[in-house]
Amino acid sequence: PHRLPSDLPGSPAARVPAPRDSLADRWGVEIEGLRRTSSGYMLDFRFRVLDTAKAAPLFVRATKPYLLDPVSGAQFQVPNPPKTGPLRTSNPPKEGVVYWMFFANPGRYLEPGASVTVVIGDFRAENLIVE
Repeated sequence: PHRLPSDLPGSPAARVPAPRDSLADRWGVEIEGLRRTSSGYMLDFRFRVLDTAKAAPLFVRATKPYLLDPVSGAQFQVPNPPKTGPLRTSNPPKEGVVYWMFFANPGRYLEPGASVTVVIGDFRAENLIVE
């Protein structure tokens, strides 16, 4: 049988890896950043909604987000002060809008340059660098 050049080992088409699942494709969001704030005692996580239907699970109030330090296994929660409630956006998602949530960083444990994972239910944003 005749083989097309793209079927031959080492051809450009044969070397292209399969597309991987991205946060935009699966969850309809794009990460804007993870920055220290409040003198380093809080971490400000920002993400833009690209698809409201896909992003909806990130806005379920019963889901408790946390930030994971994969090196130590430490988990950092979203503070829930009695007067304000959880320090996270809880409005229904709208396309193109940037949303936020704060994670506690007691003792300024996570320094700029640390690689962490944000977990919200089944959502995982891995290898985020603290700015």
